[in-house]
Amino acid sequence: MSGETARDLMHTGVRCVEAHETLDRASQMMRDMNVGALPICGSDDRLKGIITDRDIVVKCVAQGLDPSKMTAGDLATGLVWVPSDASIEDALAKMEQNQIRRLPVIEDGRIVGMISEADLARKLPDDKLAEFVHRVYASG
Repeated sequence: MSGETARDLMHTGVRCVEAHETLDRASQMMRDMNVGALPICGSDDRLKGIITDRDIVVKCVAQGLDPSKMTAGDLATGLVWVPSDASIEDALAKMEQNQIRRLPVIEDGRIVGMISEADLARKLPDDKLAEFVHRVYASG
């Protein structure tokens, strides 16, 4: 795996939800794309954070708030990312340090992909994958 970068590990075709979009819209996008998280981008097309289906449930619905009135930007968290030329080891370390399961990949200030657990499962050797899972879930 030496020499491989975040670009080699990520999947492309990532769509952002704009920060001004409602949580209703964000959840519809997640459903339509069959994903559990979306990067949040501002009108400048720059990454503002990431939102998960769990964020919508726990921080909006379970609090009795209205997902048709709250925006993705209201819940923007997790401004953690790696440059596309970061080593795979650096990307894994960032995910482990931040206890996250999805990592945006940035190039020239724009999101170009996302590294998810599914990407890790497809690309990492079993021992490296097991080590990652242990580190992220064991202390979570």
